[in-house]
Amino acid sequence: MEAVSLKLEDTFLQDIEKTMKKHRYTTKTEFIREAIRDKIKDLEKEEALFRLEKAYGASKRKTTDAQLKKAREEAARDIAKELGVELN
Repeated sequence: MEAVSLKLEDTFLQDIEKTMKKHRYTTKTEFIREAIRDKIKDLEKEEALFRLEKAYGASKRKTTDAQLKKAREEAARDIAKELGVELN
């Protein structure tokens, strides 16, 4: 595991420590790692939604509502699988 050095403003660090206590994080490292993981997941979801939007609006042929529904469901399954999310 590689160590990363990080400098933070005092007020920002105080906000982090206050939030850590409120949500029962034991170390700054734990808090920062989880924040980074959450940001990565958010960016991946954003990219997946962009791809879905791009694919959904790309068709120039006439399609029925049933075909659109099927395409949306398939796209949602693909994206969920990619993100490691289980659909009901």
